[in-house]
Amino acid sequence: MATNNNPSNAPSAFEREQIIGMMEKEMEYRVDMFNKLTHTCFSKCIEHKYKESELNMGENSCIDRCVSKYWQVIEWLSHF
Repeated sequence: MATNNNPSNAPSAFEREQIIGMMEKEMEYRVDMFNKLTHTCFSKCIEHKYKESELNMGENSCIDRCVSKYWQVIEWLSHF
């Protein structure tokens, strides 16, 4: 497989800036989505009075279901 080393096909400085901007926006979106998922599932599944240093079985199950549903909704919404 040959690689194309033709500089005329390289993106211009403007195009590189656009690509970097899109990459930054994508990263911001993913971080925001992760933060929302974490906040939502933590608020829903974890007691506010900590009794143990680790999650109990009920909390683990709740988090698993919450994350799974969250990703299903995100995937469903991405089709619109």
